[in-house]
Amino acid sequence: MKYGIAIRNMGPQSTRATMRECAAVAERLGFDAIFVSDHLCIPPDDAEGSGGRYLDVLATLAWLAGATARIRLGVSVLVLPYRPAVLTAKQVATIQELSGGRMILGAGVGWMRREFEALGVEKRMRGRISNETLRVIRHLFAHDAEGYAGELVRFPPFVFAPRPPCPPIWIGGNGAPALERAAEFGDGWHPMLPAERLGAAVAELKAKLRARGRNDEFEIVVRRGLPLEDPTAARGRLGAEAAAGATYFILDLGRYADARLFAAQAETFMNKIAS
Repeated sequence: MKYGIAIRNMGPQSTRATMRECAAVAERLGFDAIFVSDHLCIPPDDAEGSGGRYLDVLATLAWLAGATARIRLGVSVLVLPYRPAVLTAKQVATIQELSGGRMILGAGVGWMRREFEALGVEKRMRGRISNETLRVIRHLFAHDAEGYAGELVRFPPFVFAPRPPCPPIWIGGNGAPALERAAEFGDGWHPMLPAERLGAAVAELKAKLRARGRNDEFEIVVRRGLPLEDPTAARGRLGAEAAAGATYFILDLGRYADARLFAAQAETFMNKIAS
């Protein structure tokens, strides 16, 4: 199993100094990747814990690329309907190019109704918009200058450069549409299911992959907190995730107070639990 760690790009922990220090700690400890989370328009009564302060994830990943050297850079997850498809592809390609191929694109459809309203996006269209955006991303990363005519997006040929290798795409979501989306577009699946429900869902996904003739390596990604004060219990829960089919674990430390506490908890995980 590979291990990533979430860094808060929201709230009082999302200062330049704290985020830089947390990223450096994660890289020093040998985590595979650091992950940030996507919100753009937090309603005032949903701002507890963040104060509504969220750094844009793609701009943050670009900055983190310059603040690190080896660790991969992920978003868990980018809400695809919030942004135009071609612009999203260009931003992803830019981060992938400037980071030296270190990006991981977690992608989801979103859920917060008032955030969709603030952005002028119809929530009922989120699945169709997400699928179209994924098709556009796959198309542009596969072709240098070829037009596209989809259901919601059309464009003439243009030069898509730089065109580095497409980053791994991990599809978020739990239900049947997310499984279909993962099988069609994904290099991984990033659900929010408890371990006791994960195994059956992974079996269903693998059946869909086989039906499409896919036998490539496919990540099953979970993001959790753990009882770090009880390493034995934490190792047990990590083992249960692996037994259910998880191949990648993102450690979520919740609302750590500062970089010092982040470092202490990350060290506990890597030295006493992951090992």
